[in-house]
Amino acid sequence: MPTGFQTEIMTSNSAKHKGNPVALLPLVIFLVTYLGVSLISGDFYKMPAVISFLIAAISAFFIKAKEPFGPKAEIFSKGAGNSDIVMMCVIFVLAGAFAQTARAMGAVDATVNLGLSLLPSNVLLAGVFIIACFISLSVGTSVGTIAALAPMAVGLAEQTGGPTSLALSAVVGGAMFGDNLSMISDTTIAATRTQGCSMKDKFRANLPIVFPAAICTALIYAIIGLGGHYQAPAIAQTEILKILPYVAVLIAALFGMNVFAVLIMGTLLCGCIGMATGSFDFWGFVAAANKGIHGMADLIILSLLIGGTVALIGHYGGIQFLLKKVLGKIRGRKSAEAGIVALTGIVNLCTANNTVAIITAGPIVKKIADEYGVSPKRSASLMDTSSCFFQGTIPYGAQLLTAVSVAGFAVTPLEVMQYLFYPYLMGVSVLLGVLPVWKSFRKLKATS
Repeated sequence: MPTGFQTEIMTSNSAKHKGNPVALLPLVIFLVTYLGVSLISGDFYKMPAVISFLIAAISAFFIKAKEPFGPKAEIFSKGAGNSDIVMMCVIFVLAGAFAQTARAMGAVDATVNLGLSLLPSNVLLAGVFIIACFISLSVGTSVGTIAALAPMAVGLAEQTGGPTSLALSAVVGGAMFGDNLSMISDTTIAATRTQGCSMKDKFRANLPIVFPAAICTALIYAIIGLGGHYQAPAIAQTEILKILPYVAVLIAALFGMNVFAVLIMGTLLCGCIGMATGSFDFWGFVAAANKGIHGMADLIILSLLIGGTVALIGHYGGIQFLLKKVLGKIRGRKSAEAGIVALTGIVNLCTANNTVAIITAGPIVKKIADEYGVSPKRSASLMDTSSCFFQGTIPYGAQLLTAVSVAGFAVTPLEVMQYLFYPYLMGVSVLLGVLPVWKSFRKLKATS
C-alpha cells in the first residue's frame, strides 16, 4: 500500500488531470540550476542542492500563476509536513547524533585498529575493504567512512609500495556497501520511507543482491594484494569496548527494534562509553551530538522542500504526465523493476547525490511499483542499490572526490575508478536481477 505521502500527492486534485508536462518545470529548473551551474563551473558542489531546490520550489508556485497563492501554500505545507517526511527528518536527526558521538568517542579509529591488528599483511587490501564495509554499515555514511579511512589507506599504500588508487578503491567500495545496507544510512531511510516498508525487510531483500558482489570483491582484493609488509597497531582493551555501540545498533536493528529506539540507545551507549574511557565529558558528549544534528540540517531542509514541491507538481498533473510516459514503456513486473533502476540512476547522474535522487524519484517509483506488483521492500532495495552504484562510480560524486582530495590529489578519480570492483559487481547484480536473463536461459535450456 502507498504511504501517506504517496497517497496524498496522488489523490489530490491531480487525479482530475490526464497529465500536465508544464507541472514538471520545477524539476527542470532544479536540474538546470544544479547540473548546469556545476558543468559550467567545473565544480559539482559549487551550487548547493538546497539552493537549487529552493529556486525550484518557488517556481512551483507559478505553475498556474492566476490561482491564489494561499491554497498553493497549503498544498506545499501539507506535502512538506506529511508524517512520512517529518518522520524521515527526525530519523536523520537521531542518525546524525549517533554517528558523530560514535566518531568523537573513538569508535571509528578503534574499529580500524582492531581490523588491522587481526589481519595478516598478505590480505591487507581485502581487510581494508572489509573494515570499510563494517564502518559504513555501522555509521551509515559513505563520505564519512571515506574521510576516516582514506588517510589510513594512503599510508598503507606508501608503506607497502602499492598503488594509492588501488588502496583508495577498497575504501570507496566498502563505503558504498554500508551506505547501501546500513539501517541508519540516509539512502536506506529515504528508500524505506518513500516506499512504505521496514528497514529490516529492505535489508533482507537487499542482502542477496549485494553480498555476493562483496564476497567476490574481497577475493579479488585478496588475490591482488598490496605487497610489502605493514606493522599492525597495538590494540587496547578500552578500544575494543568502543566498538560495542556499532555492534549493538546493528544487532538491534536486525532484530526489528524500532529505528528511533535503536538510534537513541546507540547514542546513549556512545555517551556512556565515551565518558567512561575519558574520550569526552558530559558537555563534550552534548557538543558531539549537537554537531551531528547540525550536520544533517541541509538534508532535512532539502527533504522538506522536495516534499512540498512534489506535492505541488502532483497537484497540477506533473506526476501523472511522467507516469503516463514511463508506464507506456513497461510491459510487466521485470520491466517495471528495470524502469525503477533506470529512473533512479538517471536522477542520480543529474544530482550527484544518491539520497536526493531517492527522495526525488521515490513518489514516482512507488506508483510504478504499486501498478505492476513490485513489493515495497523490492522497490526500496532496487532504488537504494542502483543509486549507490551510480553514486559510487561517477567521477564527480562526493565519494571519489573525497577520496582523491584526502590523497592530496596525487591520483585522479579516473585512476581510482579502474579498481572499483565492488560498485561494478553490484551494478551487474542489479542488472541480472531485473533483466529476464535467467528466465530466458532456463527456457533455452528446457528446449535444448
